[in-house]
Amino acid sequence: MSTTVSKECNMSNGVNGDHHGPEPDQAELSRSEGELFLSEAFKIIVEEAVHKATDVKEKVCEWKDPEELRALMDLELGEHGESQQQLLKRVRDVAKYSVKTNHPRFFNQLFSGVDYHALTGRLLTETLNTSQYTYEVAPVFVLMEDVVLRKLRSLVGWSEGDGIFCPGGSVSNMYAMNIARYWAFPQVKTQGLWAVPRLAVFTSQESHYSMKKSAAFLGIGTENIYHVKVDESGRMIPEDLEAKIVHAKSQDAVPFFVNATAGTTVQGAFDPLNRIADISERNGMWMHVDAAWGGSVLFSKKHKHLLTGLERANSFTWNPHKMLMAGLQCSVILMRDTTNLLMRCHCANATYLFQQDKFYDMSLDTGDKSVQCGRKVDCLKLWLMWKAIGSQGLANRVDTAFANTRYFVEELKKREGFQLVSEPQFVNVCFWFIPPSLRGKENSADYQDKLAKVAPLIKERMVKKGSMMVGYQPLDSRVNFFRMVILSPQLTHSDLDFFLNETERLGEDL
Repeated sequence: MSTTVSKECNMSNGVNGDHHGPEPDQAELSRSEGELFLSEAFKIIVEEAVHKATDVKEKVCEWKDPEELRALMDLELGEHGESQQQLLKRVRDVAKYSVKTNHPRFFNQLFSGVDYHALTGRLLTETLNTSQYTYEVAPVFVLMEDVVLRKLRSLVGWSEGDGIFCPGGSVSNMYAMNIARYWAFPQVKTQGLWAVPRLAVFTSQESHYSMKKSAAFLGIGTENIYHVKVDESGRMIPEDLEAKIVHAKSQDAVPFFVNATAGTTVQGAFDPLNRIADISERNGMWMHVDAAWGGSVLFSKKHKHLLTGLERANSFTWNPHKMLMAGLQCSVILMRDTTNLLMRCHCANATYLFQQDKFYDMSLDTGDKSVQCGRKVDCLKLWLMWKAIGSQGLANRVDTAFANTRYFVEELKKREGFQLVSEPQFVNVCFWFIPPSLRGKENSADYQDKLAKVAPLIKERMVKKGSMMVGYQPLDSRVNFFRMVILSPQLTHSDLDFFLNETERLGEDL
């Protein structure tokens, strides 16, 4: 019996002689047992979730249908604990049957690959298990977050401003909409929605769905979102933005918030920020830029022109967990404001946490800027990675992704059966694969219906084989096409060649 169990039994017997401690299989681990389990589990994690997960010879996923996976994993929870050997097998199985997003041939999401310094930061963050809200419990991280946010703002060209790490880009976008409403109608915080007129939000047809969720969550209403038309590449059309603002005013709505996108989810489009800023300023609107995906181009001297005009925005969202590979989750909202809007909009002045007579500078307690109370430390992984490879290393990461994208597009164009949806602006490559049976039949009545089925079938085959993973979707009148995201610096040209070859092989008999 462990020391912990012995102590518990002695204590309980001292209080009540007929009460016994927990059964051995339910007892908490002693320190030595716990450290041994952690050590053995860590070996499995490194082997299965790091080493094998980044090995191109291994599968991207070990696909199982839901019922089969439920049986294999034995996910139900029981009354009694399991042995350490059983639990170590659980750890191994979790890694085995999970999708390896670090794999070089994982192209499915706007995140992939692994940075080992950032991973170390994630492990340290989880181990220290503290909250970001006050200096007294997170002294290093409060100072670190300030440095990282200041450095990120400087890349935009803002010498002053504000910001905070948020749990994902959707929440960062919601913060922006909420702050903009408070900026326009501060009485909403105390008096509620009845105190403000009908508000109008403007965003492109290809913007992230978090705009709709934010409007719903904040009580603005999804019917008060005006979707602005885009061109063939997915960029907002400024002339239609102006038309939509006029239309909203004619319906007695008050335009207060325009969301531009820098790197749309599907096509990777960058809206024309300067022209949108001109329109926003003329109409007295808050301009937000959702740069969750595309913000990282700021590091690149070759490609940061895509964000020309960003410095004129009032706020923007940026997810370093995407292109920079800081690891989920790492998202910020950054603001040009210097009037403490973020704090004024969200503060509740909880005296049990944010006492005003502490022995240090109270401005270091940043938790009242946040909608959350407990706030996960998200700055360490980015800070440690940035310390390790510097701004130049992060720039190289961005430039490598663009170079790999150019190579892939050049190779794709050489092959029969591959057709681009549009020329890529970013590292999203959208294309159809047209199997031999459909080539030359573009004018047939059922061509589009048949083409729509190709991507889902190829996706099913690749996932079940485990050879690679890539996303697909329809868009407006365009039927299902693949969206290839070329991101990980672990990618080689041979991986990209493999993708094209494998797609042909998986789809040649359709």
